[in-house]
Amino acid sequence: MEEIKKPYGHEQTKMSEDTIFIGNDPVMQIALDVLSFLNKKSKIFLKAKGNAIPNAVAVANIITEKMLNGKSKVEKINLDIDGKPGIGRMLSTIEIILIKI
Repeated sequence: MEEIKKPYGHEQTKMSEDTIFIGNDPVMQIALDVLSFLNKKSKIFLKAKGNAIPNAVAVANIITEKMLNGKSKVEKINLDIDGKPGIGRMLSTIEIILIKI
């Protein structure tokens, strides 16, 4: 059996009920997806790992400052690390909670 490993930072954007996992898709495309989610839900979670973290921050800024200026805000930002310190590779993660006002 051969184990296939995907390189970090090459994951694509995935969506679930109220969570959007940010990958390395174009930022404006992700922002439009988030905007359509916010039309259906009042609270969503943006999650990203590793190299996709700047994309998640950019999407949150685009939504709150440009697209829904004054009608949405960042409720909370959680930063974490996947992996145990000192053992193997550690991967930074971010979770941004956006709410519609």
